Amino acid sequence: MGALVPLVLVLVVTGGSGAHRDTLACTQGLACRLLDPDVLCGMEPQGPNRGLALSRLRLEPALRCTGPVACSPCLEARLRLTVPRSTAAPRIPAAGHGGDAGRGAPEHVDASAQHNASGVLLLAGHTYASSRCVAVEVWAPIGTALPGRTLGWVTFRCFEAPLGSELRVTAYTPAHGHRRLSQQQRVPDCSWPVAQSAVPQCQAPRLQVSPGPKEVVIEVQGAMPGHSYTLRLYHNQSHGTGGPGRVVTVSSNVSYSLPAEEVLPCLCLQVWLETQDPLRATLCPFSHDPKAWQRLWARSRLVLHAEAQALTCSLSSPCDLPAELIPCWQPAPTGPCQALPSLRHPAMGQGSQELGGLQPHPNLCVQVWSHGQVRLSQCLRDRALPGRPDDILLLERHGNASLCALERGACTPLASFTSAGLGQPGLLEEELRRDVATGQCRQIWHHENSTVVTLWACPIHKYLRARWVLAWMGVLLGAACLLLLLLLKKEDIKGWLKSLRTDYSSEAPLRGRRALLVHAVEPVAERAACALLAALRPLGLAVAAAPGGGSGAAAWGPLPWLHAQHHRALRGGDTIIILLSPAAVAAAHQWDADPSPGDVPTTAPCEAFAAALSCAVPALAAGSGHYVVARLEALVPAVPSVLQAAPAFALPSETRGFLRALAAPRWRGRWLEPYVAAVAEGLRRAVGE
Repeated sequence: MGALVPLVLVLVVTGGSGAHRDTLACTQGLACRLLDPDVLCGMEPQGPNRGLALSRLRLEPALRCTGPVACSPCLEARLRLTVPRSTAAPRIPAAGHGGDAGRGAPEHVDASAQHNASGVLLLAGHTYASSRCVAVEVWAPIGTALPGRTLGWVTFRCFEAPLGSELRVTAYTPAHGHRRLSQQQRVPDCSWPVAQSAVPQCQAPRLQVSPGPKEVVIEVQGAMPGHSYTLRLYHNQSHGTGGPGRVVTVSSNVSYSLPAEEVLPCLCLQVWLETQDPLRATLCPFSHDPKAWQRLWARSRLVLHAEAQALTCSLSSPCDLPAELIPCWQPAPTGPCQALPSLRHPAMGQGSQELGGLQPHPNLCVQVWSHGQVRLSQCLRDRALPGRPDDILLLERHGNASLCALERGACTPLASFTSAGLGQPGLLEEELRRDVATGQCRQIWHHENSTVVTLWACPIHKYLRARWVLAWMGVLLGAACLLLLLLLKKEDIKGWLKSLRTDYSSEAPLRGRRALLVHAVEPVAERAACALLAALRPLGLAVAAAPGGGSGAAAWGPLPWLHAQHHRALRGGDTIIILLSPAAVAAAHQWDADPSPGDVPTTAPCEAFAAALSCAVPALAAGSGHYVVARLEALVPAVPSVLQAAPAFALPSETRGFLRALAAPRWRGRWLEPYVAAVAEGLRRAVGE
């Protein structure tokens, strides 16, 4: 029985140590077993090696799984064994080796029947971080096999390493002079289709964002149950990610709420599984949210720095701003701001930014424009700087040595330029050209690489002051002439002032006002009408009573004269006073709908008053005319329905309201008090007689 020559196979791989779950397999005709799954690299077991040779090493990707979706990537090493070309098949005495084997090691070998070879193989694998060594013992029947003949394959599964890392595996035997096989291969990453559904690091979750009025809800979707995820919120900026941001831990069934005031256009979300080298899902969902942009502009700040050399500014914002910085000239605080030519600068993010060498001036402002709108604006008006607010800005083009004034969105030539207080166009053309030539104007900007365009701030207050002096002299001269004229017309002026004082100190507050008093023909109504006429005369109110009218009524007749007076009062806006007495109430009841016999007084209605009602009732229904109803409260308890559209007053108790109705809306105050008592007393005497 032939002797078994030991051959040790050692594998060194990256991935560290631990509880390995390796498998070893060999093809038909070979027997193998795993001597040590984690032997110390460099201290492999030694032994003779005869009858076996290493001819090929092949590495293939594989997965090591502890569950359906709990796998890790690894490499499977396959080693082909052949008969050495330099060694004849030996006669091996009978011997037995116990131990574990992939195909089972023979316990009794017949030396006369076959020749056998046995040995220890070594595999060594290396990565950048760690190493692992494995020793394997193999038995192989040689018999009469020719040199170079393949004996079979030994497969070791497997060597773990991080996703996408490089792994080098070397196979050799401990004997000197034998061939070494080495191969380097990348461990599969998440692009391998098999790993995408089985390796947790390759299962990137999805983010669902639900905005609300007060908060934004962030939910992790497609997450594996029982696993925790890390959610990172940060500001994505061109000059960095805005710091580490906020990091929270969420599970597959828990959402995260973010206050709405923290939502900005550059806010991004990143989520990944809490494991080694996971895939990360990134989402920036608010880049086109109008409310987020409004919130961003509200938090942005523009600051101007008036340094000695030039004007600079700094634009601070939590996010990058797609904007332009445009210097402009604004003489009046509430007026338009004239953009300066060739001075547009893109916003460069945080930090100080130069504005092309622009010199500070109180009228200079800087505006931040974005999407056709002014978002931010800052001016130098309140700072102590050279120059005056009334300076004008001139643009000089050296190509044709022309000067023009920047105003109202255009550059006006000095020959056509005019401004408040400067008189006719072109009046100061020569003076301003002289000021520029003599250096009295201050240069606030010129092109850095050429002198084609220059901006000058020129003072004009000296010209304005001279013209104001002339204007004041004209005003004083006019006042002196007027005073002289008054002295020459002294007596006429005295008379005019006296008449004016008499008119304004008159005790007739209703002078110039007219009224028409309509009453029934009966004694009590006539006495009350006479009392009213006498009491209203001191107030200056011109009152015509109907019936009555004197020569006018005699010439026209009572009814035509009454209609003419009524028409005149309506056309002139006069007040029409309707005095209600028992006979007047009887006439008014004739206009009631379906009057009952008991409601008609025994006193016969007056034909003149009935004619007056034929004019007044339609006007009241149409809402035209200024009517006032006065009832004698001792004789008339209520106002008939046809006259209730007009304001009514019970006399004499409501005399104050009656007089206010006559004076409205011309007069206010307490001027009526002296007349109330006189009118009320006159009515009491008239009714009591």
